[in-house]
Amino acid sequence: MNLKTTSEIKQYHNTVNGKMITGSSGNTMNSIDPSTGKVWAKIPLSTKDDVETTVTSARKAYHSWSSLSARDRGDYLRRIGDLISQHGEELLKLETRNNGWVLDEYQYLSIVLKQLWYDAAGAASLVGSQGKTAQLGSGSFGYTLREPLGVVLAILPWNAPLFTFTIKAAYALAAGNTVVIKPSEYAAVASLRYGEILSEILPPGVINVISGLGSEIGDTLVSHKEINKVSLTGSKATAEAITLASAGVPKPLIFELGGKSPNIVFEDADIEKAVNGVISAIFTPNAGQICAAGSRILIQRSIFDEMLSRMKERMSNPDTTKFGDTLDTANTMGPVANLPQYNKVRSYIDLGLEEGGEIVFGGRVGGDVLLPNNPEFSDGYWVEPTLFKVDSNSLRICQEEIFGPVAVVIPFDTEEEALEIANDTSYGLAAGVWTSNLGRAHRMIEKIESGNVWVNTYSRVGADLPFGGFKDSGYGTDSILEYTREKACVIELG
Repeated sequence: MNLKTTSEIKQYHNTVNGKMITGSSGNTMNSIDPSTGKVWAKIPLSTKDDVETTVTSARKAYHSWSSLSARDRGDYLRRIGDLISQHGEELLKLETRNNGWVLDEYQYLSIVLKQLWYDAAGAASLVGSQGKTAQLGSGSFGYTLREPLGVVLAILPWNAPLFTFTIKAAYALAAGNTVVIKPSEYAAVASLRYGEILSEILPPGVINVISGLGSEIGDTLVSHKEINKVSLTGSKATAEAITLASAGVPKPLIFELGGKSPNIVFEDADIEKAVNGVISAIFTPNAGQICAAGSRILIQRSIFDEMLSRMKERMSNPDTTKFGDTLDTANTMGPVANLPQYNKVRSYIDLGLEEGGEIVFGGRVGGDVLLPNNPEFSDGYWVEPTLFKVDSNSLRICQEEIFGPVAVVIPFDTEEEALEIANDTSYGLAAGVWTSNLGRAHRMIEKIESGNVWVNTYSRVGADLPFGGFKDSGYGTDSILEYTREKACVIELG
């Protein structure tokens, strides 16, 4: 079924000071539907002048917004949660067109977005309740306060912009900050529309959304003296560029970066659950484009052949992976989100073969190959779920983040060997462990070098748990206290 019946190319706008405006130059960029490779929308190509206007808007709104009580800010955020119910389907369809994440899987996100605004509303009071007291002497009393930082810059990735927009903006606003959102030029449409929707509730300037090329406006944003914190979900290369650009005007940074996460299956695991777990952790509805994707599958040698056989059988079932219109809920996997990433994933499949990896299944690319009966998608960025069998973790396809539906499977003999392979990477975002041995589960949790470890499940997250990484996977989390500063106060009593 083809649901993409409209050929209209609509233009979207920045949200600045509560108004929908074009960039000062009037120039635009094309937004590409990755399923077809065709232009479907236009977005502003903003300039440095637009950055100045946007940051000034956020700075002017800061005093009145931060002066509101936590209850009043919470009321605004709860109203946004209510509004999401009216616009959830619209936003999800825009994002599906923009980055290829199939709509059927994405339906749940409207519920998640609404709940994040409600959670942030409830957390607003934490800012005023997290202080400490100290008796410094018989006549001295000390205490600490939590205060908002000022203007927060949130830089979004192209794989999950609606989610990262929400979790960054909601908690920064709850803490009393105003916010500037910079979406990726590859997936900006849903974020631009989100900004319009939020401006119906929030006072002018409290939330601002500006699109443009990172190479054109990125350094200006992160080095701006009126930007008081930067939160990035993205790549290590972008984090390095932000660190350098902001060095002259030091400010706190949150970096949630990539991963090369191990998903480890021991011989005492429930095999069927493990098969489902390792497949769903990498061959996802958005084509493996998840920072925590379980892209390195480690299987104990005694069950290696059985696991591999079951995985091949599962992936050979035509119902497991259905390509096609991303708005059609019958389809289960979308395309790679943009042309540069598509070319990167293709190059890693070629590299895997050059390095001596054996393709267990998959390896084909291109809409003309994977959707031969659907010419509309022949130029789309489609990649078949691909698994390489390798004997060494030293290969580049084992060490470098591919960010697509491509995984490696590696055998191991002992718990110690599994741990050595798991930690043999520059990344440290996530890991999975499949075992029925509680002692082993605790040992692996303790010794695996990653910010998140899941046992007999994968990618389970919750508002009450932090989500962040170690090593090249970044530092910090998008939580309300991260968007505050701590002030020490001393009073002489007599």
